[in-house]
Amino acid sequence: MGADGVIERPARFETRLPRAKPADDGDLSWAPAWRIREMVGARRLSPVEVIDHFLARIEQLNPQLHPFRQVDADGARAQARRAEAAVMAGEALGPLHGVPLGLKEFLPIKDMSWRDLASRTHRTAPWDAIETERVRAAGAVVVGPTVAGAVAQEFGESDLMPLNPWDTARVCGDSSSGSACAAASAMTPLNIAADGLGSTRLPAAFCGLVGLHATRGLVPSFEWERLFTRPITTSGPLARDVRDAATVLSVLAGPDGRELMGLPDQPDDYLGRLEDGARGMRLVWTDDFGYARRFAVAETERVIETVRTAALRLQAAGAVVEATDAAFENPGRAAQAFLMADPTLFPDAKIEPEKATQAREARGRIAGALRRALDGADFIITPTVLCVAPTRAAWADPDGSPAASGLYTAMTGVANLLGWPAISVPAGLVDGLPVGLQILGRPKSEARMLQLAQAFLAAQE
Repeated sequence: MGADGVIERPARFETRLPRAKPADDGDLSWAPAWRIREMVGARRLSPVEVIDHFLARIEQLNPQLHPFRQVDADGARAQARRAEAAVMAGEALGPLHGVPLGLKEFLPIKDMSWRDLASRTHRTAPWDAIETERVRAAGAVVVGPTVAGAVAQEFGESDLMPLNPWDTARVCGDSSSGSACAAASAMTPLNIAADGLGSTRLPAAFCGLVGLHATRGLVPSFEWERLFTRPITTSGPLARDVRDAATVLSVLAGPDGRELMGLPDQPDDYLGRLEDGARGMRLVWTDDFGYARRFAVAETERVIETVRTAALRLQAAGAVVEATDAAFENPGRAAQAFLMADPTLFPDAKIEPEKATQAREARGRIAGALRRALDGADFIITPTVLCVAPTRAAWADPDGSPAASGLYTAMTGVANLLGWPAISVPAGLVDGLPVGLQILGRPKSEARMLQLAQAFLAAQE
């Protein structure tokens, strides 16, 4: 950590952070996961060397930045030794073989600390979440649970709030903040997060990362002890690289007979056309969906201008970008009602029938308006959030924080309400802090969405 409280990183990350370039073998900290997996498979790098490297970074940085609630160093080294033995035996290797990662503490890791949302307690998880099962099956080395900022606040653990590696006086957002912090500070190449009203995409925007919210049901997720499903939350990747996000989605997505509401069909190929570019795509740009400016803060106009300028560079890549000044309906109240119906988050919540009816009707209107906006277009593109990462003091202000004002989730909550996919990718800096571009699309458009995200980052170079 530098004397100014900012995590030291290669020079390219000081001016922009669109994606991690293929690192030299000696630059392991900032290497994308796909490159680590490539070197492991080629026997140029041992999974044991990889985990020792990242555990050393965690030991150095976790006490200051707090992304991990618990670290299983011995268990991670044992996983790495098994991964190395598989390589030496010539076994088939998964797409994340030897890659260290953490999972948001809402997602159980067997025998490690787990935030049981329904009981409002932390306890030792007696099982792996399906997300944990799938990354293990892909060869990942599971390090431990990452802190959810909202949980730390609720439990009075202000000393555990993950800090933003770009400026440690600032937050990473909520609630997948630990997963974002660990990836942005290169304690791990990527992590698994969960997105309720933007909880993956918003920390991604604040930390210069790629964060993906998938089509509802594409990534199965459930709790072993309860027969309900989460209505608007999806699990997905927080990474420094679009290819890494696509790889993780390919690992997490797909049907599972234990998930009641999961999509039954096989997922698309998220990597095959990743480099095909944006030529021929038609994109609809909106500054703020016609309602989010009402929550504006000092830097809002500069955030919009920075992201819009970055988005317009897609025109040189062959895309058509057309602005709309349509005023969409604010989804905040309806999204909040559906979130309150999540028994894992609010087991005692009671929603009045009239409010439930209003939320469903609002969802129908909003879905119809967005379908009309997408008529003849591929995606809607927007800023992910109309501010930069707030200071810890501003975030804790019960009246003035972005979360309290409605600004924080104003641009992201619509994807959760509708169950449509959306991704946030880095779009430049404002006041030296990252801002993000959000790409929102129709259900099951992730393959083409990731293709566009890759093209967008290439257009910034």
